[in-house]
Amino acid sequence: MPNYQVAQLDDIASVPCPCGTSRRAFAEAGGTASVHVVEISADARAHYHKRLTEIYVILEGTGQVELDGRLAPVRPMTAVLIRPGCRHRAVGRLRVLNTCIPAFDPADEHFD
Repeated sequence: MPNYQVAQLDDIASVPCPCGTSRRAFAEAGGTASVHVVEISADARAHYHKRLTEIYVILEGTGQVELDGRLAPVRPMTAVLIRPGCRHRAVGRLRVLNTCIPAFDPADEHFD
């Protein structure tokens, strides 16, 4: 097995997520990290993770990211570091590159 992986994000099927829809690469259980292209929907739900750190990079659109109740304006090339426990959601018509460390785990997605 090689010590690298390659993913073509636009070839990965979208799946529903609390933010809208997501194309997830490298999300194998126990993985080091995963990367997702997320299309934010108007009804994105605030949530948090107990173990995951996320990094959002805004690819397209303008809007805001809600972080523990505060709104931060975002536009293309804005990066947002979201630590475990931070309640968050994106607001606006956005396309986001999301890196999760460690890899995304659906069991670590929590809602109030």
